[in-house]
Amino acid sequence: MKYAIYLLLAISAMVTACTVEKTDYEAEIATDTTEYFEFEEVTTIKSGDYNLTIEALNGTLYKGYNEIHINIVNAQTDEQVKNADVTFLPILTDANGNKSSCPHEYTLSYDATNDYYLGYSVFTDESSTTSSWDLYIDFTISNNSNALVESVSVEEQVNKNLNMTAFTGNDNVQYFIALVAPQRPDVAENDLVAGIYKYIEPTQAAGDFPDPSQFTYAVVNDHTLLLDPRMPEPSMGNHSSPNNEDLTQQNDERYHGVVNYTMTGNWTLNFIFQDANGKTIKGTEVPTDFTPGIEGVKSELYIDILF
Repeated sequence: MKYAIYLLLAISAMVTACTVEKTDYEAEIATDTTEYFEFEEVTTIKSGDYNLTIEALNGTLYKGYNEIHINIVNAQTDEQVKNADVTFLPILTDANGNKSSCPHEYTLSYDATNDYYLGYSVFTDESSTTSSWDLYIDFTISNNSNALVESVSVEEQVNKNLNMTAFTGNDNVQYFIALVAPQRPDVAENDLVAGIYKYIEPTQAAGDFPDPSQFTYAVVNDHTLLLDPRMPEPSMGNHSSPNNEDLTQQNDERYHGVVNYTMTGNWTLNFIFQDANGKTIKGTEVPTDFTPGIEGVKSELYIDILF
């Protein structure tokens, strides 16, 4: 009798544990992904006769890739300034006072169709009590220079489809891969877009802070990002999908490919990053075995997503 009771208790505990685990997992994959289309004001800065407004999707700067719009308006005439030279430098200060930056467009271009200066920033860290971001923005109009410093908050990117990763390649160069699209994938073949950047080591001593030569990043050109998407959860058994396409660079300087999501849930984008000659810079092949009950092995270079 006692044995039967103990057996029932053990089975009950196992069922409860499995139910909790399953419930947590289902709650995780039930996350509703919001897709943003509107650029809204992050902050507006007044400098002399000019108001400078920084805009981003949803009016928020996130860890990862951010397209940046800057509007400059003459506060006296309320006219848009279209002929300024604008530079943009994000600086991260950590708890020890160390300064660093992130991939960014230093010299912004003017988009005449939409009347704003266009750039981007791939913020590598969120703002916290021990680290903070400042934007150093210079703009010159008719040979008159204006230098601004504005503190901004960089938020956690809750949309895992826009995750990023940073790593040191086999060539000892620091690289960054940031997912740009899709914000909200479908159960279908999706156009997958990523930005790939690298840090350029300074070749000269630092000048007056902030010396942009010490914080230089560049788009990586003519490389290839081999793609192998997998569902790593034990219940999915290392499940993959057909009709995926590796990411190659297109005219917009970003890397484009195709990822086929056959169901919603946790996916891992396993990558092998190769240079123009096909030499591997980072990444490893993953096993193709179907392994139900066992978590799938990931490449040494990967990004997790969820939809």
